[in-house]
Amino acid sequence: MNQIIAIDGPSASGKGTVAQRVAEQLGFHYLDSGAIYRLTALAARQQGVLWSDEDSVLSVAQYLDVVFDGERILLSGVDVSDAIRSEEIGSGASQIAALPKVREALLARQQAFAQAPGLVADGRDMASVVFPAAPLKVFLTASAKVRAERRYRQLIGRGEAADLAVITADLEARDARDRARTVAPLAQAEDAFLLDTTEMDIDAAVAQVLLWWRAQK
Repeated sequence: MNQIIAIDGPSASGKGTVAQRVAEQLGFHYLDSGAIYRLTALAARQQGVLWSDEDSVLSVAQYLDVVFDGERILLSGVDVSDAIRSEEIGSGASQIAALPKVREALLARQQAFAQAPGLVADGRDMASVVFPAAPLKVFLTASAKVRAERRYRQLIGRGEAADLAVITADLEARDARDRARTVAPLAQAEDAFLLDTTEMDIDAAVAQVLLWWRAQK
């Protein structure tokens, strides 16, 4: 099954929203690969495992009891859809994503999402590692300033306290960590289209991805 659109990009670039809407329009499955890492980070925290302890985090990842039920995400039977979206868990996901053994353990779990009629997957290494044969690869990004502002509005909209300066610093730290890791660093694949959404709304970004998809058919 090679009906796959792989969308990579840094945190808060809008890739998740774009990927989900593209999947809906095409009738494809959707993979939020970041959720897999966030779930692992949350499970590790619940079990008292340090995010820097590679072998212990690996054990957590190998026995992750996860169910994707529509828009709900269940961890060991508990709905954690909101819990995994906290800034703390996002930071933890970025830290464990730099652990080679953990990335390898979660690879097959992500690839299993590739089912008919097709898949739209978003993450950091969808085009380079998880689905390197995807017929359409997109690197979706935006300036750090715009990404921080988007995340700030998102948090405020959920009724959470947020500090724009702290969010900006955290995004920049995540970017540096994602690009510097030795395994599957964040980077634009050579055959990926670049989509900069700094001055583009979601509808326009979705339309562009769909245009690229239909053009390569």
